[in-house]
Amino acid sequence: MFITFEGVDGSGKSTQARLLAERLRSEGREVVSTREPGGTALGEQVRGLLLHSDRVAPWAEATLFSAARAQLVDEVIRPALARGADVVCDRYLDSSLAYQGLARGLGVERVLEVNLAVTAGLLPDRTFLLVVPTDVASGRRSRKPDRIEAEGEEFTAGVDRAYKELAEVFPHRIVVLDGTADREELAEEIHGRLRDIS
Repeated sequence: MFITFEGVDGSGKSTQARLLAERLRSEGREVVSTREPGGTALGEQVRGLLLHSDRVAPWAEATLFSAARAQLVDEVIRPALARGADVVCDRYLDSSLAYQGLARGLGVERVLEVNLAVTAGLLPDRTFLLVVPTDVASGRRSRKPDRIEAEGEEFTAGVDRAYKELAEVFPHRIVVLDGTADREELAEEIHGRLRDIS
């Protein structure tokens, strides 16, 4: 299975990705956990550029994300799936559709086209979108905000709306969940929703 987690920063997606990977490993499955941007040596370098540069033009941002994604798919995700492992990824192309396609106004279709090209059309089997109020998300962040997080509540609200739009466009793949729910109960629900594809 190829499973991804999405949501604004502070939604709990990283925690749930970790809990799912631990649960699947406890069942004897091989699990590859990864994140975006990053997951490869090149991807981590791109991550530094994206999150800590002073200013990045919207299309530069979109194409840097897609470059890191292309490397991750080629180096990590496809080989893992080919040998029968499960892949759990903290963010994937829906992040680009939400952040750059909608919130930055580049257009979902245009950003999707670029990302389908660089990943050879690889889409997740299931995407879990964790939704939380923006004030809850910002209250959960303990570290200094990166360049994108520092754009403020209005931008975060735009990303949140963008994710909800995507869930309506891709209802068979994207599962919307309440990110304010109890952590263990949410993990149990996520695990249960994978039974039909595993």
